[in-house]
Amino acid sequence: MNMKVRIIRSTGSWYWAQNENKEIFKCRLRGIFKNEGMKLTNPLAVGDWVNIEAEDQQNNSFLIDEILPRENYLIRKSSRNVHNNHIIAANIDQAVLFATIREPRTSLGFIDRFLVSAEAYRIPAIIVFNKSDVYKTKDFEKYELYKSYYDRLSYPCYLTSVEKKEGIDVLKQLLANKTSLIAVHSGVGKSSVINAINSNLTLRTGEISKFSSKGTHTTTFAEMFEVFENSYIIDTPGIKEMAVADMHKNELKDQFPEIRSYLNQCKFDNCLHLEEPNCKVRQAVDNEEIAEWRYLSYLSILAEL
Repeated sequence: MNMKVRIIRSTGSWYWAQNENKEIFKCRLRGIFKNEGMKLTNPLAVGDWVNIEAEDQQNNSFLIDEILPRENYLIRKSSRNVHNNHIIAANIDQAVLFATIREPRTSLGFIDRFLVSAEAYRIPAIIVFNKSDVYKTKDFEKYELYKSYYDRLSYPCYLTSVEKKEGIDVLKQLLANKTSLIAVHSGVGKSSVINAINSNLTLRTGEISKFSSKGTHTTTFAEMFEVFENSYIIDTPGIKEMAVADMHKNELKDQFPEIRSYLNQCKFDNCLHLEEPNCKVRQAVDNEEIAEWRYLSYLSILAEL
């Protein structure tokens, strides 16, 4: 007898799944699954819905015999195998990126790669700039600049600080009644914020390496938690690099909303906004209607595709 469950934890060969009654089942894959012809490091991701059947009821062991169709997923290139991709999470309502302006600084290129990946699957994205308690005047000026621009693109930005208890209540409201992917650069204080939202979770936290000024990994595998009633987060390991995957270079311009707004306005319909004559996008950059850092992110990602 098959049962529909949702993957809530993945450690590689074993998966933990939960049914609608919040019962937990330990599962493993039956054979090899193909994912729409994609080369993946992980055939299953946290958030996936699957069908399972009993393998060993005495030991509460089950077999996954079907992966149900995904509503969406967030994907990136594997950091270990450039020819494979890695699904970060599946079937999510929104993606929340934790970033910092200092200690450690999250690069705008990393943020934009994350936003492009979310945009490709029409997943609403939110940027949370954490550790505001260590920001100086110039850092707050940068935040206001980023916020004014990203807000205009429908990527809301928020400030949080566990030390100052800033933004925690707002974040609770953002997470309410949704399944949210929580993605981070290591060391941005994500676990501390989640613990502040729900102290019962007690996620491990780490300190910044004095040698590299980067965070230490405290989350080693993806896992879903219920932060409060009907509100779930998918906590993921810190991401060092966010390489865009599963995208053709001609599709990239459509994943930048401000570039997409100039669709069919350039001289050439297939304009890549590089050196083509009468390019409206490059003119918009020159006129500061498109932020230079966003255009540079576009060029950087385009060169990688």
